[in-house]
Amino acid sequence: MRAAGCVLWRRAPEGGIEIALVHRPKYDDWSHAKGKLDPGESALTAALREVAEETGMACEPGSALPTVRYRVGGRPKEVRYWAAEVGPGERFVPNPEVDRLLWLKPDAARPRLTHEHDRALVDALLTTLDLV
Repeated sequence: MRAAGCVLWRRAPEGGIEIALVHRPKYDDWSHAKGKLDPGESALTAALREVAEETGMACEPGSALPTVRYRVGGRPKEVRYWAAEVGPGERFVPNPEVDRLLWLKPDAARPRLTHEHDRALVDALLTTLDLV
């Protein structure tokens, strides 16, 4: 299974950055915006589409982050990620796929994320942005 997503970030008013986390009620987990590729869709196009669908926000993709591989229901899953700064525009509206969105500083985002592989992406983002 192929999927893609972004570690969505914004500049915090008091300095530093905040990272967007989404809550998926189907799995009752906190993660980064991501989803499966549509047939014929590139990974980056899918990542940007998923951010828009799950958060209601446009973003500007930056550097590629590590690809995450794990198994779901016994099947291999590969998720390609990009760092992406939030753009101007729309707002989050809860929906059946994502019912909550939080903006957190990296130190608060890390423990909120349900899966270890998502926590590692926070560190990858900070390295990419030269914030470590």
